[in-house]
Amino acid sequence: MGEITARFEKKGLKLVGVKMMALDEAFLREHYAHIKDKPFFPGVAKFMQSTPVVAMCWEGLEVVDAVRKITGITKSREAEAGSIRGDLAMSVACNVVHASDTVSNAEAEVKRFFKEDELFGYDKSEYVHVYAEDERAG
Repeated sequence: MGEITARFEKKGLKLVGVKMMALDEAFLREHYAHIKDKPFFPGVAKFMQSTPVVAMCWEGLEVVDAVRKITGITKSREAEAGSIRGDLAMSVACNVVHASDTVSNAEAEVKRFFKEDELFGYDKSEYVHVYAEDERAG
């Protein structure tokens, strides 16, 4: 978990929400609604329920694209070396980390995993070193 978190922090993203949780079948069916009727879904659900997960919410300029790049492609054994999946996973179903694929999906997923009072806004002093002044405004 520490190595995964560190990769996002090194990129300059800001962690605004984090919690450990167990995911039940109903939650997984909602989160993976797009694959819940696929033959491989039971395996994904079993893996996701085999241990608690650590949900994280990150902020930053073009954060969805940045997280997707750091995470790597879903088929982990083909993911680029240097990405989380490329370095730390081999499977499609058991691929270490989930990343939202669009801003609208990210917004829905944040609401699914976090209550409003579990997200924190704060100034991150390193932003002065990873973003230009006009980029920090947004």
